[in-house]
Amino acid sequence: MQAKLSTMFQSLRVRNYRLFATGQLIKLIGVWMMFIAQDWLVLELSDNSATALGVVTALQFTPVLLLTLLSGRLADRYDKRMLLFVANAFWTVLALGMSLLVLTGVVQLWHVFAFAALLGVANAVETPVRQAFVSELVGMPLLPNALSLNAAVFNSARIVGPAVAGLAIAAFDVGPVFLVTALSSVAPLVNVVRMRPQELHRKDLPPAGERDQARVVDGLRYVARRPDLLLPMVVMSVIGMSLFNFQLTLAALAKTVFNTGAASFGLFSTALAVGALVGALAGTGRRSRPSVWLVLGAAIGCASFGTLVGLAPAYWMVVSLLLPTGFFMVFFAQAANQRVQLGVDASFRGRVMALWVLVFLGTNPVGAPIIGWVAERYGAGASIWMGGLISLAAALLALTWQLRRSGARLRMRVLPMPRFYVVSPGAE
Repeated sequence: MQAKLSTMFQSLRVRNYRLFATGQLIKLIGVWMMFIAQDWLVLELSDNSATALGVVTALQFTPVLLLTLLSGRLADRYDKRMLLFVANAFWTVLALGMSLLVLTGVVQLWHVFAFAALLGVANAVETPVRQAFVSELVGMPLLPNALSLNAAVFNSARIVGPAVAGLAIAAFDVGPVFLVTALSSVAPLVNVVRMRPQELHRKDLPPAGERDQARVVDGLRYVARRPDLLLPMVVMSVIGMSLFNFQLTLAALAKTVFNTGAASFGLFSTALAVGALVGALAGTGRRSRPSVWLVLGAAIGCASFGTLVGLAPAYWMVVSLLLPTGFFMVFFAQAANQRVQLGVDASFRGRVMALWVLVFLGTNPVGAPIIGWVAERYGAGASIWMGGLISLAAALLALTWQLRRSGARLRMRVLPMPRFYVVSPGAE
């Protein structure tokens, strides 16, 4: 067990990565508290409108859609450590401003919309830079482990943040939650300054002259020539747009279908995050690039359980189904992320990861208003199971395409335990 734990957390032996992960954990706990408070505030200000939730989610992710590819170009041209500091400083100032509006009681719905859009700008710059920066923190041998730990940090925050936020909103209202978010965002600023630049792994980067000529279109062409990178991105774009809107759909499900309060909404988010944390830790032992079959299998599992969440008739069934849904959601996303990161050249890493962030987060502005409208018109449950079926269809189509392209065959084994497996050409 000691050896297993040592292997699972080996990236934390690297001082710079340890600082990075610690700062992210503190900040993300506050961010997830803010997401819960923001959604609850929107419902209060809009008379429980799921459409308003969809709009605020769209505004939050629209800058990702518009600016992420340019941020990837910045990541390939400039010091990622400095870019992280600037983006996080902007986030901190915005969070402080929003907390003052809420605490003073002058906040209006349009304030929340503007705040979400501006935070989206900070997120559009910070996310692709952060994704590309991980390889410089730990180097390529530890990259799969570090990426899995990043997901574990993210989902640990998703467990703690919503649970604390639900209780805090019930006890103190939403104002103090926004203030905690602002204070927690100082942690990554301090830790980025404490990093040792001489210990960063930058030997694989191209010379400065080549980095200055990095163009967005070159990154797009690079991915277009690589089906092994393109396939997970296409599948992620469909699932991200149609199913990964739980921030919106679970809030509407809790309040409009089961008529519960903020604490119960926090329980939904926590159940999803517990499963997600297990899914993230399940990938920490990975030492090589995940296969396309692993990625597609996880996508099918994610879509299947997501569909069942939308069809569940009872509160306790939703909570139970959110556990495996969270597991497969992160296991799929992390496997796809690792397949992309471990297959890309260092000179294109920033632009390729920016494209990954675009399909992972940037599809939300397209999907969120539609999902919100479906939730308001046909019910929150319908918005979830419809998204699940669309995701399942996309994953199965991708699997069919990959099987035909590779000439492999899908087989099922009944004993000792039922399972599907792939037989490569000639292996039979």
